Amino acid sequence: MGVMIEGEDLLLPPTNFSMVERGIYRSSFPKRDSFAFLETLNLRSIIYLCPEAYPEENVEFLKAHEIQLFQFGIDGKKEPFDTVPKDTITVALKILLDVRNHPVLIHCKRGKHRTGCLVGCLRKLMNWCLPSVLEEYQRFAGAKARDTDMKFLEMFDASSLRQCLYSIIYRYQGSAIHNRRLIYTEENLHQKRITSN
Repeated sequence: MGVMIEGEDLLLPPTNFSMVERGIYRSSFPKRDSFAFLETLNLRSIIYLCPEAYPEENVEFLKAHEIQLFQFGIDGKKEPFDTVPKDTITVALKILLDVRNHPVLIHCKRGKHRTGCLVGCLRKLMNWCLPSVLEEYQRFAGAKARDTDMKFLEMFDASSLRQCLYSIIYRYQGSAIHNRRLIYTEENLHQKRITSN
């Protein structure tokens, strides 16, 4: 699948590319032939979920386009009882929720399992019902859907990020929601939440 812009070359998205939400995209590992397509997204950040070093050619692309790389080394080969590291996913979600990092691309090697787990946890934060979260995971993972990943998604407690969400404050400029700006500091995470009785 590719997109043709009049008078330009064919733009090829990475395999398993999809828009998750406005300003959030997912895919497999982007290769050189996808760089022109990625340029059209005006990315600010990439969340990379593999432990392997980012290839030099990709690093150069990021530098040339001032894209920040956030790497979370989640092992891709899962034994039957290995689980996704919850703490790592939680930190990646905090990066993902920060609109200063948008537009952002989430990817692992094939855009299936690790990416599917992070997107699934985001969906749970968005109050998606579990069957919808699992259906989306399975759609991208195909026949290679992992029971351990689906169990992780089922057990992931989205309320564990409530304090982070309470600390996120949007300042609207104008009346359009797409003009939101995020004020987010680590200090806000450690402040007590004030509640009324």
